[in-house]
Amino acid sequence: MNTAATARPTSDVSAGVGLAGLVALLAWLLVCRNWAAIAEALALPGPRAPLSGPYASVATLLFTGAAMTAWAVLVDKVHRRPSTGIDWSRRRPLAETLDISITKIVGLWVTWAAIGFFYCVCRWYWDGQYLFAMQVLGAAVVPLFALSIPYVLWLDRVMIDPRDASWHFGALLCGREAWRVDEVKKHWRAWAIKGFFGAFMISILPGGFANVVQADFGAIARNPVDLGSMLIEGLFLIDVQIGTVGYLFTFRPLDAHIRSGNPLLAGWVAALMCYPPFVWGTMGRADVLGYEVNTGGWAYWLAGHNWLLWAWAAMMVVLTAIYAWATFAFGLRFSNLTYRGVLTNGPYRFTRHPAYLSKNLFWWTSTLPFLVTNGSWTDALRNTVLLGVVSGIYYWRARTEEAHLLAEDAKYRAYHAWMGENALITRTFGRMLALLPNGEK
Repeated sequence: MNTAATARPTSDVSAGVGLAGLVALLAWLLVCRNWAAIAEALALPGPRAPLSGPYASVATLLFTGAAMTAWAVLVDKVHRRPSTGIDWSRRRPLAETLDISITKIVGLWVTWAAIGFFYCVCRWYWDGQYLFAMQVLGAAVVPLFALSIPYVLWLDRVMIDPRDASWHFGALLCGREAWRVDEVKKHWRAWAIKGFFGAFMISILPGGFANVVQADFGAIARNPVDLGSMLIEGLFLIDVQIGTVGYLFTFRPLDAHIRSGNPLLAGWVAALMCYPPFVWGTMGRADVLGYEVNTGGWAYWLAGHNWLLWAWAAMMVVLTAIYAWATFAFGLRFSNLTYRGVLTNGPYRFTRHPAYLSKNLFWWTSTLPFLVTNGSWTDALRNTVLLGVVSGIYYWRARTEEAHLLAEDAKYRAYHAWMGENALITRTFGRMLALLPNGEK
């Protein structure tokens, strides 16, 4: 047998990057939980209490991001990969690239101003959880604009082709040199993704972080519902923290830049349907996609069956762990609707979409939409159908993401084909779909 032909393609992201971030995150959580004792031992000023405030959750991004960056650069040496578009041995004189850099900075600054205007006119950014995100981004405005100058001046001197998508948008604004419309679209797709999803990720940082830092695990250790719920919240915290690092650390020297945003309208519609302001909470209130009307949930229906509560809680913790694993396996490259290299290791060895699969299984097993507390068959039917619609949306998302990546990278095409033949879950789903009328793998 030709093993080379059947080998799974090598991942562009090593497992070490995500694991480094996970270790750093857990270490920082321990520091925050035990801050009272640490501050007392070191005679530090300030209150003697756990660091559970919203800005402590933002500081966590710096610790996890620094650890992941260190691993990526020092161990994986990602900065030397050809895919960065950088040649470190070729350092041009500043005078040679200055005009290019100024054009690019103009493009970036106008883009950021447009995103800021979008935040200002959209009402949902000034209510509820988004208020915190606006405070954080508002505080970052001046440093962002100031640091962009030395960063762009430095990077353009070593880029093989510094006239990237941001430059093309700047050239459009300046009107001095020829620019390409496809590059301008590429620029805006990337920044629309960062602007929309970045604010959302920051907005959900504080809640889960505070709950985990303040949790009394000793008090809930004997209760399967409370312990399971807290472990699940901790795993979601891992997902949110490392996922947010992925949105923020899109730096070319880390080979974590957005190579392209999904150009398919269907991909954007499917993704945006899953996030505020289009839906709220898990997948929405009790309106368009509300599937939790009069549902008691797993703890309600299994009450009194202690062994079953423990088993069910363990199952949901495992599903959430797979979901979190699927996020930190991306390392610095997690974000929706983007192509930032090909990931083939971790849970992506078993299915092309482990996060979507585990998330939807979690919703079905935690909600039990077909069981309702008021005995209404109508509510049970509606809940079941609507959660089925939600799962269908995620299947749609998966297919549009595959279409994007298949068009971008031969390695993903090889991975896609390998998974269809060798990965148990993917192969099984493919064969099931092939049985349907006009079905295809």
